[in-house]
Amino acid sequence: MVEICCGSYEDALAAYHGGAKRIELNSALYLGGLTPSLGTLILTKRNTDLKVIAMVRPRGAGFCYSDADFQVMKADTELLLQNGADGIAFGFLDENGEIEENQTREMADIIKRHQGEAVFHRAFDCVQEPCKAIEKLIEIGIDRILTSGGQEKAMNGIELLAKLQKEYGGKIELLAGSGMNAGNAGELMERTGICQVHSSCRGWLPDPTTEGPKVSYAYAEPPHRKDYEAVDENLVKKLVDAL
Repeated sequence: MVEICCGSYEDALAAYHGGAKRIELNSALYLGGLTPSLGTLILTKRNTDLKVIAMVRPRGAGFCYSDADFQVMKADTELLLQNGADGIAFGFLDENGEIEENQTREMADIIKRHQGEAVFHRAFDCVQEPCKAIEKLIEIGIDRILTSGGQEKAMNGIELLAKLQKEYGGKIELLAGSGMNAGNAGELMERTGICQVHSSCRGWLPDPTTEGPKVSYAYAEPPHRKDYEAVDENLVKKLVDAL
């Protein structure tokens, strides 16, 4: 399974035409991915046959959320599932870097009431004790974990990924993500036993209005100062073909 990380309807179409079968749908990928709009979800479900896992994340930075944040996340989860999302990606940690059990359990319960898939995202890579964390997520009933093995890139986390797959792969799905592409995904699968990868297949598209004479809205470094990131359909095709 190849899952493409998408930040827009445009990205979803590129993933679809590139041959992907499942996407994680976000907004604001430059912040690590935030909750997508309902319009983005509705158009994606209307015009593709993609399985859509919708991100629910109300802000950038970490994953220790206030009660106000949590109320918004629950409301967004209900709306996204009611409008066709096949699952929800989310993550809750406490101040000590451990799974926030009450919020995680409540979110999973909402998702299951809608027959959706509960996916714990890369907040998992910030936990202090991965084995303790995965055991708690299994007990709660999480379906899948997106992880890079606790490293910035999944290829650097192969040792932990292989260990988690060997010890827990029969109880929960593992989805390897961060730095995955056509050139390394097969090797990671072979070395870890994990059969799912998550990739942004990132390219760039230009927007000349990103910078004015004295004002800039750029978020990328040169040479992409006047570009925005977007899924590259050709990179999706290469990844799908490679696997």
